[in-house]
Amino acid sequence: MPKRCEENERMKRRYLQWLEEAEGRNRATTDKVAAALDRFEQSTGRKPFRAFHIGQAVAFKRKLTSAKNHNGTPLSKATVSATVRAVKAFFKWLSQQSGYKSRISLADCSYFNLPAKDEAIAHARREAAFPSLDQALHAFRQMPEGDDIERRNKALFAFLLLTGARVSAVASLKLKHVDLGAGLVFQDAREVDTKASKTIYTTLFPVDAGARGSFDAWVARLNGPLLFGPTDPLFPKTAIRTEPGRGFRADGFARAHWTTAAPIREIVGEAFERAGLPRFGPHSFRKTLTHWGSTRYTTPEAFKAFSQNLGHESVLTTFTSYGEVSWSRQAEIIKAG
Repeated sequence: MPKRCEENERMKRRYLQWLEEAEGRNRATTDKVAAALDRFEQSTGRKPFRAFHIGQAVAFKRKLTSAKNHNGTPLSKATVSATVRAVKAFFKWLSQQSGYKSRISLADCSYFNLPAKDEAIAHARREAAFPSLDQALHAFRQMPEGDDIERRNKALFAFLLLTGARVSAVASLKLKHVDLGAGLVFQDAREVDTKASKTIYTTLFPVDAGARGSFDAWVARLNGPLLFGPTDPLFPKTAIRTEPGRGFRADGFARAHWTTAAPIREIVGEAFERAGLPRFGPHSFRKTLTHWGSTRYTTPEAFKAFSQNLGHESVLTTFTSYGEVSWSRQAEIIKAG
């Protein structure tokens, strides 16, 4: 394996720091950029960036289009597009840096462009699967609640339906962020991991009385028998203990937040499977709620309030990201006209 080029490593560090500190990109984004740049270096045998020429860009695109995933399937057009765009952006930045200006031109960077046909395929809108409200409620009602862990899981499912909150925010919410009397959840960006660090005031959607009852009962249980306080997690992670001869087993709750979203995704996915339905993720509830809300909040002011409740600053975000008309519904509307 070719040795890493120290000069390349230095310039990559500078670029990633610039993305985070000057452009405000988060670590997840810069990790993807770093992976794309590493993939490019592998394709050139880790030659110095100073030795860049347009042939490297052309060869890199060809290698990507013939590359395989770990399961042997070709890389998607979207993955190829995102990778070459990340590398192109780096070389455009590099062309403005001292020592590289005379070696790399902006015109050279254009050789990273994919054919227009491939870009169109990469960015084509595809209908994402999501549960109907009836499906989600059916899955919720099938969830057991025999012990506190099952009660937490059912309340978590209900909370996602009542708020459409993102999993990172749900995992970091504290008991003090909920006001049951006002039916309000305060997603305080100083303590809650919200998207783009936005503070969001979310009123619980009047989706279903049973879901609301399950969540209210869980908060009451935390405040009562479980003796949780305001700064404890709203949905605490499961405590695990080792039992001789029996391995690991659940043992109540730790007064700690989940560190990843994986347990939340697993709880939601299992609930749908238990009900004999396709496995959906928690983020899909945002589409469920958008399709529910689009027929309930029909005035401009009402839909604006609904959009803000989901954490969107613009109603266009709600429309374009979550409110598109499904292909089947599109056909019904056209035929009815």
